[in-house]
Amino acid sequence: MDLVVPQTDIVPPSGLRRRLGLPLLVLYGTGVTVGAGIYVLIGAVAGHAGSYSAFAFALAAFVMAFTAASYAELATRYPVSAGEAAYVRAAFKSRLLSTATGALRLATGIIAAAAVTLGGAGYIRQLIDLPTPLIAMAIVVALGVVASWGILESVMLAGLLTLIETGGLVWIVVSAVYSGVSFAPALLTPPPLELGALSGITFAGLLAFFAFVGFEDLANVVEEAKNPQRNIPRAMALTLLITAVLYVLIAAIAVSAVPPGVLSTSPAPLSLVFNAVAGISPATFSTIAVVSTLNTVLAQMTMTARVVYGMAEQGDLPRIAGRVHPRTGTPLIATGLVMLAVAVLALAFPLERLAEGTSLVTLTIFAIVNLCLLRIRIRHIGSEVAHVRVPLWIPALGLVTCVLMIVSAFVAP
Repeated sequence: MDLVVPQTDIVPPSGLRRRLGLPLLVLYGTGVTVGAGIYVLIGAVAGHAGSYSAFAFALAAFVMAFTAASYAELATRYPVSAGEAAYVRAAFKSRLLSTATGALRLATGIIAAAAVTLGGAGYIRQLIDLPTPLIAMAIVVALGVVASWGILESVMLAGLLTLIETGGLVWIVVSAVYSGVSFAPALLTPPPLELGALSGITFAGLLAFFAFVGFEDLANVVEEAKNPQRNIPRAMALTLLITAVLYVLIAAIAVSAVPPGVLSTSPAPLSLVFNAVAGISPATFSTIAVVSTLNTVLAQMTMTARVVYGMAEQGDLPRIAGRVHPRTGTPLIATGLVMLAVAVLALAFPLERLAEGTSLVTLTIFAIVNLCLLRIRIRHIGSEVAHVRVPLWIPALGLVTCVLMIVSAFVAP
């Protein structure tokens, strides 16, 4: 990536405080990306890719890398919390398209938060005998209060939870190595060049893709990042690298320690893996899974509130939604609206309905982002701030790979 510095290097003024350095940005990005995805999806991926599950996660990371690079350039070209909505406005000069894209982003964040809230409530219910709706409401209210408290406090808590959930994955890796689990073949043995095997890995890659969603949320805290032109691209790259290495290792260990058929039918697949490699009760790892889901909800609510704030600042939503509280430095009204929406969806719909279609909507947004960068670069639309610059073929491949993954969802068996 190159750094382009224009004649005027002025970042638009913002009411948000720049309090996030590179370490906290990486913790935030890793937290929202690792999230609950790997804890839930490894079973489904193993069901389609079998012993080649590690290749499915590697494929998803490869596809994601192009879009991550496009986000890195756009986030530094337009360092505003509206993220994708701002990119569409810059590329197409259309308020309607900008608002529609922002609405897609809002919907994705809210629905994902509601789905993970229900997933977390299900895990907690195994430990505490309370009604799921009551637990879900408690999760939303408690994490909404944290998100309203302040971005630094939210990210620091998310960072702590990230260390716990990432520590759980590292614990599996260390235990597998210590106990002598032979997972090298799952990493190094290439899949056969047969249609059945390759189509299974491709569809599993589509499922694994959802586990990588989250790095793009860094674009929505760009106004609160210190030196965003330097730290946002690095945070995105490090987030993707850390999660890719963890996912590939965990996938290889999982299918080596537990038969893929058993993993695919388990509601808590990583708990089975943990028990197999460490010999410790699955309940211990279920507690870590609860932490993971809470972290994902907190990160999603924080991000979505910033999208509401950014859209209000640009006039796509009522200005009142973008008001920043002078003491906390956070958009309280936006956060409250997000809390309400997440709570309503979590109470009104089952987990399966909430999760359905989230990956496709996210891929659609990613395709739009790559298209925006292509149009901006081809039409030589300038920027008023210093920004990184990626080769033009990167957004082109990002667009193509996103479209191919969308198509594969409809043609896969």
